[in-house]
Amino acid sequence: MTTESLLSLPVQAPQALPDTSPLVSRLAESFGASWVDADTLDAWAAQGGDRVVLFAGDAVRFPEGQDVAVVLPELQRSLPGRFQIGVVRRQDEDALARRFGSQRWPTLLFLRDGAYVTTLSGMHDWDVFLRKTEEALAMPVSRVPGIGIPLVAAGASDAGCH
Repeated sequence: MTTESLLSLPVQAPQALPDTSPLVSRLAESFGASWVDADTLDAWAAQGGDRVVLFAGDAVRFPEGQDVAVVLPELQRSLPGRFQIGVVRRQDEDALARRFGSQRWPTLLFLRDGAYVTTLSGMHDWDVFLRKTEEALAMPVSRVPGIGIPLVAAGASDAGCH
């Protein structure tokens, strides 16, 4: 008889990390947020009123995105009836963020009646976050930020050029 015995344990493949974190998913599951992507964002935003879309970013690289996911329903509760929440799944964030000129994570995108208003990036202290959200909700719609080069139609008069 040997003093050695082999222990056989079942081997499981490592679980893949979810594309969207549980805290971000919780916004849709528990707080009535809508999932939006490149195909659905415009129709959702055009339903009218103020809309705030969360771009949380990768939960490991940008952990403050998880904080914003927790604070966002509290902002909505503090400003009752002021805005609806949209959430972008992680795999769709990069393309949509580029469309709106956003390069920071996390970011809240503010839309009104389907038009761009502004963005609010990062995590903030509560009073600052509430004030900045109120300010964003009071802003007029504006153009989406770009690289700053105006487009001119072919054949347009060059009277406005220097």
